[in-house]
Amino acid sequence: MTPRRKKSSQPPETLDPESQKRLEAAVMEVFSSVDFHKANIRTVAKKAGVSFSTIYKYYGSKEGLLFAFVDKKLAVLTERMVDHLKGIESLKEKLRKVFWLQLDYYEKNPDLGRIIFMTLPLTTWMSDTTFEQKKLIGLFVDALRQGQRQGILNPNVRPGVLLDFMHGLVQRSFFMWVYRGQRGSLTGQANQMFEMCWRAMTKDVESAPGRGEARGA
Repeated sequence: MTPRRKKSSQPPETLDPESQKRLEAAVMEVFSSVDFHKANIRTVAKKAGVSFSTIYKYYGSKEGLLFAFVDKKLAVLTERMVDHLKGIESLKEKLRKVFWLQLDYYEKNPDLGRIIFMTLPLTTWMSDTTFEQKKLIGLFVDALRQGQRQGILNPNVRPGVLLDFMHGLVQRSFFMWVYRGQRGSLTGQANQMFEMCWRAMTKDVESAPGRGEARGA
């Protein structure tokens, strides 16, 4: 049975934009630099110049504070993808663009990448509704389903498996880039990595009629 997820706090409309901007910067800095369980709201409050009580009033908890801003940052990535995919007809080029956009976004927003890939325990995030990222994941899954329907991508696994494969390469690339001191560009070999990924995801020609034994779905 799927666990019921808690609805996350959202950035309050009544908090003035300047305070919210400072708070976002502080959240990204604090939660990306230490393990989630070692980060605390008092440190965030001090860096942001926002009172401890104000943060609790609007966000309710450490989790609510972090998830609200992670959700906000991922929403920017989602809209960027929607914008960049307009007019691209080729499935391969759509997926290439999606792959590149992720690497580029996390390179430009390394604090976000550190949080969601390294410092935030997945079990903690999975209990919150922001983990689902329905619009972002929907973009991926729709494109992958399209590829399966067109006979381009491997039809013998769920679209989610293809997504996990692709996303796993993004995640691994990011934290090894961090481990190596963020030398070079994270997108420097994006095309080569995507081509490897594409070959692994496309329909196995050996399973085509006349080229070996067909495989079941």
